[in-house]
Amino acid sequence: MSVAFRREGDDEHLEPKFEHPIPVGPNLVTARGLQRIKDRVAALQAEVAALTDESALKIAKRDLRYWNTRQSTAELPPIPNGEKVEFGTRVTFLLNGRQKTLSIVGDDEADPAHALVSFSAPVSRALMGLQPGDLGDFADREDAIEVLSIEVVAQPQD
Repeated sequence: MSVAFRREGDDEHLEPKFEHPIPVGPNLVTARGLQRIKDRVAALQAEVAALTDESALKIAKRDLRYWNTRQSTAELPPIPNGEKVEFGTRVTFLLNGRQKTLSIVGDDEADPAHALVSFSAPVSRALMGLQPGDLGDFADREDAIEVLSIEVVAQPQD
């Protein structure tokens, strides 16, 4: 019989499920970001305990492995002083003459639609270390960024 007519099972034709990729570099988190990771781990642990469907259980376990890794590698850097742009600050700046405000957070907390940008994003890297009044290069343009103000993102109290 031809190999074309051989079929082992339905799973043979499904897309393979890979582990979630872990971002390269340190896993810096804000206090808010760390709490969100802990909440996600707790929710997934409860979900895994309650699931009976094998395919849903596989997916939930894969997600739990990712979030457990993110929790165990999380690093809370020191709270910034607000004198320069760094992780955990909210910065208002001009980019090519247009005013923008964003907060620099960890990879898992990033949400550009809500002005939460990962510290590894190109715009964050261009802003890091600048102080109010400083000009910075971005996207192969000299002085494309002008920092207007910096504030420390509020950290929840433990």
